[in-house]
Amino acid sequence: MAAAGSRLGGAGFRRARPNRISGSRRASSSFNKMAVGKGGGGGGQCSKREADSGFLGLRPTSVDPALRRRRRGPRNKKRGWRRLAQEPLGLEVDQFLEDVRLQERTSGGLISEAPDEKLFFVDTGPKNEELNKKRTKGQKKSLLLKKPLRIDLILENTSKVPAPKDVLAHQVPNAKKLKRKQQLWERLAKQGELPREARRAKARLLNPPAARAEPGPQDTVERPFYDLWVKDNPLDRPLERQDPFFLEQTKKKGVKRPQHLHTKPSQAPAVEVTPAGASYNPSFEDHQTLLRAAHEVELRRQKAAEQLERRLAPPASEQAATQESAFQEMCQGLLEESDGEGEPGEGQDEGPEAGGDQAARAEASPTAVRPASAEKKTEQRRRREKAARMLRVQQAAVRAARLRHQEVFRLRGIKAQVARRLAELARQRERRQARRLAEADRPRRLGRLKYQDPDIDVQLSSELSDSLRTLKPEGNILRDRFKSFQRRNMIEPRERAKFKRKYKVKLVEKRAFREIQ
Repeated sequence: MAAAGSRLGGAGFRRARPNRISGSRRASSSFNKMAVGKGGGGGGQCSKREADSGFLGLRPTSVDPALRRRRRGPRNKKRGWRRLAQEPLGLEVDQFLEDVRLQERTSGGLISEAPDEKLFFVDTGPKNEELNKKRTKGQKKSLLLKKPLRIDLILENTSKVPAPKDVLAHQVPNAKKLKRKQQLWERLAKQGELPREARRAKARLLNPPAARAEPGPQDTVERPFYDLWVKDNPLDRPLERQDPFFLEQTKKKGVKRPQHLHTKPSQAPAVEVTPAGASYNPSFEDHQTLLRAAHEVELRRQKAAEQLERRLAPPASEQAATQESAFQEMCQGLLEESDGEGEPGEGQDEGPEAGGDQAARAEASPTAVRPASAEKKTEQRRRREKAARMLRVQQAAVRAARLRHQEVFRLRGIKAQVARRLAELARQRERRQARRLAEADRPRRLGRLKYQDPDIDVQLSSELSDSLRTLKPEGNILRDRFKSFQRRNMIEPRERAKFKRKYKVKLVEKRAFREIQ
């Protein structure tokens, strides 16, 4: 085997060397023939079968592989690997290595190296005595239970090759540090010192702690019940008289809930009871009342639609726009009118009337014409104006003092006036409170859309069924809850989003369809 390996290795080494012999195909073939002749002359004539067989079944090569003509093609590509694996030498090596691996899997090593005790055994005769014994049903059942399942036998590892050792499983973290510590403990133990853990364990053995007496049911103290959500519960007492900012930063005090979270957004009930006429077997009066209510809702809707049509309709006095009138309206101001532009005497005939009109326009102009030279105020005139202003201020102060003095004598009237004002404010407050209470049950305007009441679920007299089997269901529970949220001001009224295609749909006719046509 070693000889074969060396021979294979030598052949591989010689084959891997670059071919340095250059020349024509004829020269190389003649050289090969000469080499074959030399080999045959030395060993004598031999048969073709003997020439094909060699050591370990390998074919001998009389010609040095390095002297052969090199086959073209890259060796570092997959194509080169396949070419080398398909050669006779490569196939024989692969078969030999596969045989070795098979022996290692089945027998745990090479059969040629196995001892005799492992390969042979002493035959002492058939063991039919135990097989011929009759077994009871219980024994047969126990044997069947002990027999492994077929799927377990398939999944069982039959390889005799030992698994590779897991190095990480045997590694100890901080092994060097623990080893030094162990050496230190051994050295201290020789000196008479013990580690800290050993000293504590020894102290616990010398002075065992006193056993605690478990409290019995009669020793338990009954704690009074308390409300967890009140302000003065026992859990919040240790937090009293402490800095609130410190409590908030240390997460020992919860965030204060806003006041509006404690109030309902609407006083309307979550689930409204449907009218009696919506029952599956209503009375005649209740059903007619519900039909009348649905009829009134439909009438209001129809009147609103008619009113909108009347507002959008053009006036009756005006005629409908035609194509000619629309064209004339669009052309207004675009065409130049030449009537009167070429008459030079039109503005001269008017004479004094035109001059009068110009004077009137000048007088009506908002900006008055200031004189060219403004008169300058003298010092005496400024003193007089200042004295007049001071006199007016003094007179206003005297008048205000006289009014305050007179108000002392009209206190009774002032009190009556204040009382009337307070009564008016109280009435306004009551009206606002009443309006607020009346609007508490109504939906507010939370968004750009108004709340629309859902349609009344009602069946006509001809649609009423006489049994529950033929009853026709009305309404939708999801739509009813959605409308309830809107009515109670929990969500704003919404409308379904409109689908808008980003690109136009392009119709393409497939080739198979054209071929059919």
